[in-house]
Amino acid sequence: MLKNHRAMVLSLLLQPATCTMKIWLVLLLVFATVFAETDYYKVLGIAKNADEKDIKKAYRSLSKKFHPDKNPGDDEAAQKFIQVGEAYDVLGDPEKRQKYDRFGAEGLDSRNDQFHDPFDMFQQFFGGGGQQQRGKPKGKSSLLHLEFSLQDFYNGASNDFRVEMQNICEACSGSGSEDGKVHQCDTCKGHGRVVQTRQFGGGMQQRFETICPRCSGTGNLITHKCKKCQGNRVVRGPRVHNVHLGAGTGRNHVEILEGEGDQSPDWIAGDLQIMFREKAEGNMGYRRIGNNLYRDEALTLKEALHGGWERQIAFLDKIENTLTLSKKKGEVVRDGQVDTIKGRGMPLHDHYDDHGDLFIKYHIIYPQHVRDEL
Repeated sequence: MLKNHRAMVLSLLLQPATCTMKIWLVLLLVFATVFAETDYYKVLGIAKNADEKDIKKAYRSLSKKFHPDKNPGDDEAAQKFIQVGEAYDVLGDPEKRQKYDRFGAEGLDSRNDQFHDPFDMFQQFFGGGGQQQRGKPKGKSSLLHLEFSLQDFYNGASNDFRVEMQNICEACSGSGSEDGKVHQCDTCKGHGRVVQTRQFGGGMQQRFETICPRCSGTGNLITHKCKKCQGNRVVRGPRVHNVHLGAGTGRNHVEILEGEGDQSPDWIAGDLQIMFREKAEGNMGYRRIGNNLYRDEALTLKEALHGGWERQIAFLDKIENTLTLSKKKGEVVRDGQVDTIKGRGMPLHDHYDDHGDLFIKYHIIYPQHVRDEL
């Protein structure tokens, strides 16, 4: 593919030039040679017998990882983004892939094989997010609620979840056409709107602009609609994501997955917002207010009057999963009394070694009949 580049450099080396210029030209030739011998399968991290699904999956992951917008100022990431795009451009095209498998990169003719800009490919694949998409509006964000137990909020958790979203149709790359051909609407001439005239009595008429009825405002017509999306350019389908709930994360905290909202060729994909909700059940008898925990504990009248008792209660910590409550003999507990256990509340988010406090409120169970042994 870079045969012409090396020929050009060699021809320049034969021309009169300064020593410094020739050094740079030699370096350029070396770079071109190394770049030409790049193994596209290794770039995408896939086997040589990988199918179309594996190729798209690898490109989806790596292009998002190395995109310059997510790695500002990182030249190495930018170079990898370009390499990933070039690899997908070749392996994602059956004809180019066949040539590459038979003859290597040299088998790709830069005059006859059209190569695409990596940013254009990225925005077409994801429906937005690249630098070339700035003229398009950003789509709306989508909100999803995920529920975790109080114990998960205490210890932290990682969760895979599946969500149905609108995705650009992979079968037609968002064109809506089975053969990839889209024709300009002959009614509105590609404008998407037409001027109509309404007649009134007395020879009066009104001219007004409206959406083109033939192309529904798209400005384009599709002769052979894509069988998968029925010409809609988008389909609904599942996506799987992983979210991490940090220990001590606040209730109703919102995590944002950038660019993972509904996709469309008409806009830059919005964000997917994940709100962490606390389950109403399964809290093991604890309540959370801020960074503190609260719990009610029942005592018999005898325990409240005489003390001298000890009990183990289940606790939220998965490592130290029990807590000891006790009163010395003769220590009286009043109904409604609140004891504070320092440092046994919720961990502080991003400061896992620091904790709030635990408040135990005692309730006395009074007997229906007083017996002498009390």
